[in-house]
Amino acid sequence: MQDVQQIRNIVILGHGNSGKTTLAEALLFTGGAIKRQGRVDDGNSSMDFEPEEAKRHISISTAFAQIGWKKHEIFLADTPGDDNFVNETRFAAQVADAAILTVGAVTGVRSQTEKFIDLILDNKLPSLICVCKMDKERADFQKTLAGLREKAGLSPVVLYLPIGAEDKFRGVVDIVAGKALLFGENGTLSETGIPADLAAEAARLREVLMEHVAETDDALIEKFLEEGALSDEELMSGLKAAIRTAAIAPVCPCAALANKGMAPILDTLVGLLPSPAELPARAGTDPKNGEVIERTGQADAPFSAQVFKTMADPFAGRLTIFRVFSGTLKGDSFYNASKDETERFGQLFVMCGKEQRPVEAAVPGMIVAVAKLKSTATGDTLAEMANPIVYPALEPLPAVIAYAVSTKKGEEDKLFSSISRLLDEDLTLKLNREPQTRQTLLSGVGQVHLEVTGEKIKRKFGVELELELPKVPYRETIRGRSTVQGKHKKQSGGRGQFGDCTIEMEPLERGGHFEFVDKIVGGVIPQQYRPAVEKGILEAMEKGVIAGYPFVDVRIKLIDGSYHTVDSSEIAFKIAGSLAFKKGVLEAQPVLLEPIMNVEVRVPKDCVGDVMGDLNSRRGRVLGMDSTARAEVINAQVPQAEILQYALDLTSMTGGRGAFTVAFDHYEEVPSHIAEKIIAAYQDPEGSAD
Repeated sequence: MQDVQQIRNIVILGHGNSGKTTLAEALLFTGGAIKRQGRVDDGNSSMDFEPEEAKRHISISTAFAQIGWKKHEIFLADTPGDDNFVNETRFAAQVADAAILTVGAVTGVRSQTEKFIDLILDNKLPSLICVCKMDKERADFQKTLAGLREKAGLSPVVLYLPIGAEDKFRGVVDIVAGKALLFGENGTLSETGIPADLAAEAARLREVLMEHVAETDDALIEKFLEEGALSDEELMSGLKAAIRTAAIAPVCPCAALANKGMAPILDTLVGLLPSPAELPARAGTDPKNGEVIERTGQADAPFSAQVFKTMADPFAGRLTIFRVFSGTLKGDSFYNASKDETERFGQLFVMCGKEQRPVEAAVPGMIVAVAKLKSTATGDTLAEMANPIVYPALEPLPAVIAYAVSTKKGEEDKLFSSISRLLDEDLTLKLNREPQTRQTLLSGVGQVHLEVTGEKIKRKFGVELELELPKVPYRETIRGRSTVQGKHKKQSGGRGQFGDCTIEMEPLERGGHFEFVDKIVGGVIPQQYRPAVEKGILEAMEKGVIAGYPFVDVRIKLIDGSYHTVDSSEIAFKIAGSLAFKKGVLEAQPVLLEPIMNVEVRVPKDCVGDVMGDLNSRRGRVLGMDSTARAEVINAQVPQAEILQYALDLTSMTGGRGAFTVAFDHYEEVPSHIAEKIIAAYQDPEGSAD
């Protein structure tokens, strides 16, 4: 059984094209976990193995690997950098012990980098910063480092100084050990003295490192101020403690595609980043009484784990992936404390790219998987029945964009069955039926997110998913009053049809829906026919009058009418009621209503002006603003019709740094010039297409 002290659980974070997957690939190759180093651009990376990833050259799902290095086991999670798949990243970060943050040496710190820094800070993750692509043209280590220092929270300190850059990147200076490491073939290293032109800078950086470490410990700062230096032992122990508490973040340069600098990174992961046993206990609640309890990362503690990912496979069924937090899992069952159920499983696996390697037991820090569980879902806590605990649920980001979905006639059931299976895999996906527009809506984080979902469904389940912008669920109502007669009379020999009713129509307050009042005095309409009038009105309301949308917020009074002893019937009065309603609407100032949404937008301070101006251009009303440590929060109300594709537009305006949530609030009248176009399109659909 693996010693917990020798386990590292690491999540790789970084914006798209910062080099995350290439770095993971090179680490795997250097550690001997794979025999050939693949390339993302060639579509043969062991970590981006899904066809959708190979096609788009981006990570879509979190991929997992295990690396052996100097008697340690590193469990690695390579996460997506694209905003469309950030939920995968968030969940992996929440169960990790430490993080690698990748930053490109050419592009430097980008706007999206801030999101991943926030994720590190929110989860209090010890972190290592890798400045990648040092061998590329225009690579600039110092500029990238300066960009990192401008961002609050991480406190970057140089652990390895690059020797050369671009095509002359040939090694690193180990600041702590005071030596140079030159790169050889296939990731090998050779030790040598520090180059003369870097000696002064290396000495300065060692002084800076020593100062930063000393500042994190009262005893060390006292000695540093008195003596001006720390011993090598004090520096190393202080450095490890400072990293463990996330007080500082060491920086390492590398060129992963050329396999340069991987060994120093692996040495840093096992030498300086914490094991599960070295981290604070994880808090949860006792499901029996709700009391807060804790579990330490020890192999002999009661077993506990949390599911953070579910994968749908057309052959293997559901694959459940979880992180062990405490204790040891053996055997063929565990207790799902979130569901109060015992689950049995066949084989326990470690995920290595697309491969699954069986293991006999799992200890803290390990990421493992089992197949074909009945009830367990993402976010559930696994434990011992005798020692239950429930960890805080993993909350997905809300869906912010929706498309209407359809498929070929006859394949609807197959499509919705396929989507339902993916809902277990991706908690940000939502499926619902919009009764007013009669559309089925699939909601997600972004357009690419939904497009990839469609590609997965086609590949895994063999059914085509078509996406189109959803219809806005407008409603119709009236502003005025009217009194009208509706008469249905048909006589063509034999028994005819006769129904006659007079109604008064008036508006209700918003949200009043519908009210039918029987004001008939005497028997001008027999009692048995009056419900038919209401039924006819309700059916007409459902279909709409001016634009085909459901009618709301109206009171109807049945005040008069007449009947025929032979020809009157329920159907005749139903038709009469419908005719009266349609006539009455046209005489009572009909209007269209549109849904108004509450929108909360989180943006950096420098984007506030652009975003507020854009909201105003969408007929929005800004209600107020709040400030947080890292963002401005704009609260507004905006018509739904104006924000169907807001996710794309906000990304463009803020460089990917903005985020928003949206929720329905109320209905309001559509401005007349817009309503006229909607009504015209309904009444003349062919003409509106010109």
